[in-house]
Amino acid sequence: MARKKKPLPILEQIEITDFAAEGKSLARVNDMVVFVPWAVPGDVVDLQVRRKKHSFMEAEVIRYHKYSNVRTQPFCQHFGVCGGCKWQQLPYAEQLKMKQQQVYDQLTRIGKVELPEFHPILGSVKTQEYRNKLDFGCANKRWLTADELRDESLEKNVPAIGFHITGAFDKILPIKKCWLMNDLQNQIRNATFEYAILNNLSFFDLRQQVGLLRDVIIRNSASGEWMVIYQFHYDETGGEQEAIGLLKHIADKFPQITSLLYLDNQKCNDTIGDQEILVFKGKDHIYELMEDLKFKVGPKSFYQTNTEQAYHLYSVAREFAGLTGNELVYDLYTGTGTIANFVAKRAKKVIGIEYVPEAIEDAKVNSQLNGIDNTLFFAGDMKDILNDEFIQQYGRPDVIITDPPRAGMHPDVVKTILRAAPQRIVYVSCNPATQARDLQELDAAYRVAEVQPVDMFPHTPHVENVVLLTKR
Repeated sequence: MARKKKPLPILEQIEITDFAAEGKSLARVNDMVVFVPWAVPGDVVDLQVRRKKHSFMEAEVIRYHKYSNVRTQPFCQHFGVCGGCKWQQLPYAEQLKMKQQQVYDQLTRIGKVELPEFHPILGSVKTQEYRNKLDFGCANKRWLTADELRDESLEKNVPAIGFHITGAFDKILPIKKCWLMNDLQNQIRNATFEYAILNNLSFFDLRQQVGLLRDVIIRNSASGEWMVIYQFHYDETGGEQEAIGLLKHIADKFPQITSLLYLDNQKCNDTIGDQEILVFKGKDHIYELMEDLKFKVGPKSFYQTNTEQAYHLYSVAREFAGLTGNELVYDLYTGTGTIANFVAKRAKKVIGIEYVPEAIEDAKVNSQLNGIDNTLFFAGDMKDILNDEFIQQYGRPDVIITDPPRAGMHPDVVKTILRAAPQRIVYVSCNPATQARDLQELDAAYRVAEVQPVDMFPHTPHVENVVLLTKR
């Protein structure tokens, strides 16, 4: 017979003292660290422990005795359930302080390298409606809060369009209004839901892999264009005519949409990189604007989701590169060549390398679109392409700009950079923890000359950081 587990304790009158990773706060109880979501340093609370380990606990607030003086009123009705904006209860100035501290802590504790005085973090131009892309899931079962589950009068199995909730992969939190993007996305999403309900369209069941309406991606750009992508899932009896009916309704209701696309996705996941995407109305792309450049953005293209702040991020990278017009620049993890094309006019030549072949084709198109003829792009795994033979063939770089994914750079890439020995390295990172690890590997040959944190995502704990390394 299995032993009964001891009930997890309730901790009373606990003061939240600091912030922790992933947007959580923390308290200390009898030398034990307790991680708590949604709370703010200065809150005095009762906590229900949900998980207990030897060195830490995870708990949730069940009662507030005192609210912190730095709290503010969240502006979104979905705050606290939707996991997207974990810091809406914190004034933006306080968010920036925490992000600046996060970068400092990670570079000092993990990197353990000599650091200059940091530049003050660059706050986002906008703190609402700052995104240019949102992805909404569709499900035949909506997420229900604990109170809703206890309400016997409430119908439980109803469909929804909104965001996935952590820990419930097959359920969707219905979103009435999201503040992260221009309000037109709310109108398009809500009109989609209303039409689907009125016309008895089926919503996707992720467990059973059936149902027509699966996913909606909405993008816009600084050029004023809008792209909407519908993912459908046709079954043996069809579904295409129902899908076309929805597309026609949305096209008629929202003439602002300049690129209305759709696909039939029969896979088990919602990724579209390997899918054929069809045009229902308009073009198969929109254009994004930055400085005097125009970038073509297709349904599979990556582009920084905070357009205005991306300009400031890339401006910092370009400034740190210190280009005079005579340099050979390597742009590692170039994506669609945004940084490469952004710095090209101040360099002799820019070579971009990226894993995704479609992104490299976009990078080439963007160079042609802007009359840039001093770029060269290569597709493939960074650790395989960037080697001594590549450098011997295409030239030793004067400057390397690297913008890797959250995992940071592969050790082989770091070793090749050290052998290439550029005068300057500009390291753009969306994860200062892995950036700090890589800085430690580069420290023998390079010193950190400048550090500039940049906030791309207000109300979240995420922060970008740009570091300039110069040769010792």
